[in-house]
Amino acid sequence: MSILIVSGIEGIRNCADVVAGQLGTTVEVAEGRRAALAALRLKDFAAVVVDESLAECDPAAADAIWDRSGLAIPLQLNFALSGTARIIREIRSALHRREREQAVAQRAATEAVELEVRSTVSGLLLHSQLALAHDGVPHAVAEKLHLVAELAEALRGLLSAPPPLPGTDMPAARR
Repeated sequence: MSILIVSGIEGIRNCADVVAGQLGTTVEVAEGRRAALAALRLKDFAAVVVDESLAECDPAAADAIWDRSGLAIPLQLNFALSGTARIIREIRSALHRREREQAVAQRAATEAVELEVRSTVSGLLLHSQLALAHDGVPHAVAEKLHLVAELAEALRGLLSAPPPLPGTDMPAARR
């Protein structure tokens, strides 16, 4: 995880060093639009922090930086008025907010996939049982349908079991 700070103010490299130490990450400094765009072409960043004075003086530059920043968290801070402690708090807060948003999105995607799989398994089980209920099903076909029903039932059991606790392979209900 790297952070890009875009600012031309004096002492920004010292600020970047403190931010890097406090957040335990690498921090690169770009002193203007060209340097920022070049850095963004070379690698991805977790956050791109643009000095407010640059954004106000050259909005087109700020827009170009935001457009190129991809999935990085965009932050605009006033380095002339903000101390290093506030800059660190703002970056840390934005990074934590992104982590929470990603966790929520991942949970929602997982739940959607689980729902779809459960629905498919229920459909397999239902249709195999309905097919078995018909008279005149050949013995070989009936055996295959029984196997499909058993597999679907086993899969349903696996899907309804509580997930294992982190760091173990035991379901949460058994601990």
